[in-house]
Amino acid sequence: MGRSWAELPTGRVVRLRGASVDALVTAVDPLPSGAPAIVVYVVHVAPETPGAPETPAEIASAVLADLESAAIALYPAWLPGAEGIEGPGGAGVPAVRALAMRLAATTRHFGPFLADLAETALRGHAPQRPRAFAPEVRAAGLRRVIAAGYRRPGAALLVQVPPGLPARSESALLAACDWLCHRGGFAVWLTGTPLATASHTDGHTESRTHIDTHIDGHTGAHIDSVTVTLPEPATRLPRPARGAYFPALAGRPHPFSRIERHLERALSACDWAAGREWNQTHRFGPLHNPIRVDLLWRAERCVVEIDGDEHRRKAEADRQRDHDLEAEGYAVLRVTNAEVEHATEAVVQRIRRFVTDRRKERPCRNTASPSPSSPPCSS
Repeated sequence: MGRSWAELPTGRVVRLRGASVDALVTAVDPLPSGAPAIVVYVVHVAPETPGAPETPAEIASAVLADLESAAIALYPAWLPGAEGIEGPGGAGVPAVRALAMRLAATTRHFGPFLADLAETALRGHAPQRPRAFAPEVRAAGLRRVIAAGYRRPGAALLVQVPPGLPARSESALLAACDWLCHRGGFAVWLTGTPLATASHTDGHTESRTHIDTHIDGHTGAHIDSVTVTLPEPATRLPRPARGAYFPALAGRPHPFSRIERHLERALSACDWAAGREWNQTHRFGPLHNPIRVDLLWRAERCVVEIDGDEHRRKAEADRQRDHDLEAEGYAVLRVTNAEVEHATEAVVQRIRRFVTDRRKERPCRNTASPSPSSPPCSS
């Protein structure tokens, strides 16, 4: 990339040019060092889709709803101490609400909003008597939660603009983005189709927009264009047709991956599986982009990759990646989504043999005092 992610403007809506949507999406997964927490957002705006939001208020509200779902999926990464609270039964709900209020007392989080969000995440649905928070409170609260989940100081929306939007829809979209930026504190970076109704300049004419502003009140906006240089990816990363998508969170199964979460539930019951780390990044050298491995046993240098339908399109790239990992002393085992879903026990046993065999080959050098992240050598 021609500049670091940390150098991109964060206080206004900016158009990223010079790199394709696929290149940008690939570049933020895994999340780059120095970048804010980046959520990829695929726009859903009328009349592109019948029944989609049309006004700035409707678009901003739809974005907030999707970001709230994303924040819930990231739970409990943003609430320290909540990892061991497994359900709403007993003291579960009071406990997470107390943790949220305690966190808010020493941070910029708004306690009542954070407590309600934590309860929603734990229950799987909103509280029986949810409070109606102002849109500005929700926007700022969600930005803080997403940033905290990734241990980053801020959050950005990489907004993919669809082709064919008429001027009215473009203006509504830009007004909503402007509101999310100034009221929610998000950096907003536009990619995809350029907005014909906005002039792109080296400067910026600030245009603050309330969430209930009609589109007629937001016209002729100026937004900065920033050139970024990125290589085209060998394959296109899967992403939703609309709504929010975010990179995997290191140490956890991807919230959007039903297969990863299914396998984790199976492995969590196995003592031999101690030491596993989900979605870790690895860099082959200073001139190489980091890669993300699905499941890692670091001490044993074991990598397990779970291949979805897209694997067939990137088989050659995967083979090269496996070769590079093996050259650094890693062993790689590949299983498919279908195998994990339909033959879970067989997959778990394959992984068990894979890991325990490596433990026998790579005995711990210091068995007297293993580090907390390193599992014992015995199976």
